[in-house]
Amino acid sequence: MSMSAVPPASPPTEDPTTPPPMTTPPRKASVRLQERRGSNLSLLLDMNSLGVEPVCSVSTPKEVWLQLLHTSTRPLTHTLLQQAAMDTNTLNVEYQKIPMNFVSTAELDIPGHTMKDRYKTILPNPESRVILRSPEEEAGPDRYINANYIRGYRGAQRAYIATQGPMVHTVGDFWDMVWQERSSIIVMVTRLKENNEKCELYWPQPTERTTRVKEKDEEDEEGQREEDEEEGETGRFGRFFLRVRDSQEKDGFTVTDMDIQLYSERRPIRHYWFTSWPDHHIPQCTAPLLRLVEEVETYSRSLLSTSFQPITDPVTGPGPIIVHCSAGIGRTGCFIASSIGCQQLRETGQVDILETVCQLRLDRGGMIQTTEQYQFLYSTLALYSCQLQHNQQNQNQQNPEDRVSIQLQNLQLDNTQNQSN
Repeated sequence: MSMSAVPPASPPTEDPTTPPPMTTPPRKASVRLQERRGSNLSLLLDMNSLGVEPVCSVSTPKEVWLQLLHTSTRPLTHTLLQQAAMDTNTLNVEYQKIPMNFVSTAELDIPGHTMKDRYKTILPNPESRVILRSPEEEAGPDRYINANYIRGYRGAQRAYIATQGPMVHTVGDFWDMVWQERSSIIVMVTRLKENNEKCELYWPQPTERTTRVKEKDEEDEEGQREEDEEEGETGRFGRFFLRVRDSQEKDGFTVTDMDIQLYSERRPIRHYWFTSWPDHHIPQCTAPLLRLVEEVETYSRSLLSTSFQPITDPVTGPGPIIVHCSAGIGRTGCFIASSIGCQQLRETGQVDILETVCQLRLDRGGMIQTTEQYQFLYSTLALYSCQLQHNQQNQNQQNPEDRVSIQLQNLQLDNTQNQSN
């Protein structure tokens, strides 16, 4: 029987040559399901169109999807990666076979969560979602935020947090999450507004500076602030006071250093804002994203050696890197997968993009939103692979004494940068 011969939804006419469509589950439904990349909703639609109660068949495909996400792999050497990045047809087929692992509203049993979801169909996977604990001064139930912990290189737990762009009424929740998780790095991969609003402004901007300074001059209690605290843009977001210390424009992104303060405790935050990535599409070239990934990695490593936390603090390290776009799955997924892939290439000489994307979708459904983004991810890591090979060739051409000298210079430079940070 061909794929086009799908039995109609209404009961068939009495034809002794036509087998009853209800006797056994037809294979056509599973084929259509795979073509739709394992969506929970697609399963229900396919079964209902056949007039069958989705009893046993609902859980079985879900188990198959999870098995695929846990076992799919395609390790690539430098040469194979660069070849694979050029084969867009194969990448398209590979991407279509990865289950999306989206969450249905029925799976997220949290009253009132829809008020805090930017997109009603993009929900956090329950197993890995971030749960906001109530502030100590406000005893009450835990609170909801549309965010998931994401594993990193070698499956490192809670290396990242993927979340949606803050909305007007979730800005306070966003900063509560930053504070609770002791995160020091925020990566924003969206503009505030594209065709429509993508993200609410959640940190101080230069346009607020004049107003804020005047307010401080009019209040006697603010006159005792140190001079360095009066410089820079300031603002209150939720229950936190934020002050921008420095902002630098880079090629394709902006780096802003700020302080977040609650009562007498203050912590540094570095905010990376990548503005040259259009929604649902890809940047014109891969180099700016690669530079952003490298800068974030370098700064993150520096925090590990110069942690600002007290020795008695039970939490070690700078906390997860928080990454968001608008929905928190497309561009967010590309950045995180690029970062993990770069680490794989440096440490092992190969990369497994398929396995990485599957790992991301286990933690948050729908990560890497389009085939175009998946191809862009391959291209980005192929460029990084070329850079690594070029650097290796240059090192091999140098004599041993030169290599040792350069390594010592790099070590001294790293120490100087760590001390300045």
